[in-house]
Amino acid sequence: MSPTGKILIVDDEPQMRLAMTRVLTRAGYAVDEARDGLEALDKLRGAAYPVVVTDVRMPGLDGVAFLGRARELSPATEVLMITAYGTVQSAVEAVRRGARDYILKPFPPEVLERAVGEAIGAREDRAAAAPPGSASKRILTRDPKMERLLDRARRAAESDATILIQAESGAGKELLARFLHEASPRRDGPFVAVNCAAFPRELLESELFGHARGAFTGAVRERRGHFEAAHSGTLLLDEIGEMSAALQAKLLRVLQEREVQRLGEEAPRRVDVRVVASTNLDLAAAVRGGGFREDLYFRLSVIPLRIPPLRERPEDVPLLLEHFCRVYAGKRGPLAVSPSAMDRLCAHSWPGNVRELENVVQRAVVLASGEELDVADFFPEEASSPAGREGRAGPLHGWRGGTLDQAERFLIEEALVRTGGNRTRAASLVGISVRTLRNKLRGYKVADGKNLPTGS
Repeated sequence: MSPTGKILIVDDEPQMRLAMTRVLTRAGYAVDEARDGLEALDKLRGAAYPVVVTDVRMPGLDGVAFLGRARELSPATEVLMITAYGTVQSAVEAVRRGARDYILKPFPPEVLERAVGEAIGAREDRAAAAPPGSASKRILTRDPKMERLLDRARRAAESDATILIQAESGAGKELLARFLHEASPRRDGPFVAVNCAAFPRELLESELFGHARGAFTGAVRERRGHFEAAHSGTLLLDEIGEMSAALQAKLLRVLQEREVQRLGEEAPRRVDVRVVASTNLDLAAAVRGGGFREDLYFRLSVIPLRIPPLRERPEDVPLLLEHFCRVYAGKRGPLAVSPSAMDRLCAHSWPGNVRELENVVQRAVVLASGEELDVADFFPEEASSPAGREGRAGPLHGWRGGTLDQAERFLIEEALVRTGGNRTRAASLVGISVRTLRNKLRGYKVADGKNLPTGS
């Protein structure tokens, strides 16, 4: 048997790594080794491993923590945990978080060989069941606008043109980016996603372009950045609107020259990467306001794609509702949704988009006691709190009519006024996350410079 790709073994004990490498090599597998979780993450950034075998107890980044990071970097990779009897509970928890299985030490060679073979088989079965161009998490829609968008995305995926995805938070920007990757000729290469807002501005350059050993305090070893990690594949730059002006200039050069320069090095390195950028901001407005470079904007938006918010495609609410109910019901079996609950869900504006709908459904399924979900299961605060009813479904007092976007903004402004600018309470009142509220306010400020009430 000669499977595609290498098996990555992660263990801080050299003899254990050597023993597992010999077993898998004799079985016909190509093998890479990593001494700890951090080294393994570096390897995952630069190669697509079908299976990773990792110890649970390791210094620095342990196996369970490594699993969470690995699932973000490479969702298609199967992870097997190796554990001693005393850490079985940790391994079981890892399986709950997405690991395929765990192997108890000590184990005979055939146990490891069989576990890796089953993981390879499960991965190949998933790949065979998914047609080219379908994302790992399918994009479900009945809306004509979304269907036209996906058709355009399929055609755009065949090229190497840079793509800019614009959508509100929770609408599925990363899902569409993965759809583009899997529909492209680069589908066998890595897909690397970077949230530009998740790193301090002084560290984002190192994350993107890498650094040499000693380039700055704390750089104890060289590291390749996400551009190199995505070589021959796709790099998603999420929240691109949060990038500093200085880093925007460096990114523009990388896109033009197709080469990166690690911090602390003089010689550039060639990279072959398809870049997809995404944002919940109106970048054209940011350009007009001086907050984003015009030349970078045009370089990124060779093919612009806008995902319509869920409130603009009400036909998708029942479809997504059925899907999430089935996913979270699991072994309980399908749950029915009452007509009144369906009407209430379809009438909701979903300011948090698909993510909000998924969270509402998951909560309802987990907490429901019966076989039919009613309004109170999806919106329990409306059943118990008059203030909650008014804040989420009541009339917009003082509202004189307009578009849905204007109504949403009116509701947010009213909530901020009623809570004295407390963003946490205002978000709860409107029914969205604090992060979504913060993104909305940032978008309003970019659009017209208006400073809304601020608070905690």
